[in-house]
Amino acid sequence: MSRRILLRGGSVLDVDSGAARPADVVLEGDRIVDVGIGLDGDEAIDCAGGLVLPGLIDCHTHVCITQTRRDPFGLPRSVRPLSAVPVLRTLLRLGVTTVRDAWGADAGVRMAVEKGWIDGPQILLSLRQVGTTGAIGDLWAPRTGPLDFFDDPSLPDPIFDGPDGARAVVRRMVRAGADWIKATATGSMAIGTGVHDIELTADEMTALVDEAQRRGGRKVMVHAHGARAAELAARSGAGSIEHGTFLDETAVRAMAESGTWYVPTLSVTQSDPEHAPEGAAEAHRKSMRLAIDAGVRIAMGTDNPVRPHTEVLWELRHLADAGLGDAGALRAATIEAARLLGLADDRGEIAVGKRADLLVLAGDAVDCASIEERLQRVFHNGVEVAR
Repeated sequence: MSRRILLRGGSVLDVDSGAARPADVVLEGDRIVDVGIGLDGDEAIDCAGGLVLPGLIDCHTHVCITQTRRDPFGLPRSVRPLSAVPVLRTLLRLGVTTVRDAWGADAGVRMAVEKGWIDGPQILLSLRQVGTTGAIGDLWAPRTGPLDFFDDPSLPDPIFDGPDGARAVVRRMVRAGADWIKATATGSMAIGTGVHDIELTADEMTALVDEAQRRGGRKVMVHAHGARAAELAARSGAGSIEHGTFLDETAVRAMAESGTWYVPTLSVTQSDPEHAPEGAAEAHRKSMRLAIDAGVRIAMGTDNPVRPHTEVLWELRHLADAGLGDAGALRAATIEAARLLGLADDRGEIAVGKRADLLVLAGDAVDCASIEERLQRVFHNGVEVAR
């Protein structure tokens, strides 16, 4: 029988209300089995004066592309999945216990974590970012034609055209193990072109969403910097808009009315605003204010390694500063992120029956700016993570 681990004497954050209240927490196996005052267990850990949080969820990261961003063509194929090992270990030690990979990781990386071959957060996969001919995932050069440095049977061809092609690309991704479908609707700020373009038609977007839904109720996450592409994706039933740097009132209204989530990845423009494209940092903050005012639901995502994975917790302070406040930022990184990913019945808050993914901080302040310095313990699936 599993031992009961007692986290004793701390304060527990209710992420929905933002209030922290004194309580003990008991873990058994990979579950939280009791929350209350005066509890007992087989092994007690003193959390007096500290704050207990749910494990954090990064809804937009890339665990396998740190090295391929540096040298996309000169590396052996095995570098891509193996480079995820230190990244996943880093995220887990910083309290991130679930991630949605926004392209780059394949089903083998997810399996390695599930089987305990490597340490890391639970991974939800999108495999590739699917898009139309000429979109940002369509790598091509005049001298050679197609250039796909992710060419690998485990990462299927992401390029499509037309509604039938959209359905086919969803089927290819699902066959290879995708949990989500990642689609690109605009160009990229990293490349510096097309951020206000709309790179697919309404019929293509609708087909992506419909086919994903047919395939086990999957959803589509949409890379969209510009307002019109975000509006189109929301009106077509997309699950989430990623980045949304240049939203406007019409776009956020469409997102609110359609129940489309916003994963702003503020680290892209806020961690080093002087080196962001001109006007992008302020536009991104304005998009956040518009989304909050419109009642759009927001979940945390970083888009790392645009910034180093060691900076994952910076996204919390950016969310707080952009209008959510500290409690709202933590909500976006826990229960709201779990709701977006369809995992709220299993994690995202400290409650009986939920997965035993927890952080223990020194001091009971609900302050996102100091989390990394205060982080004392991380539990994932009920097991303490070596830090």
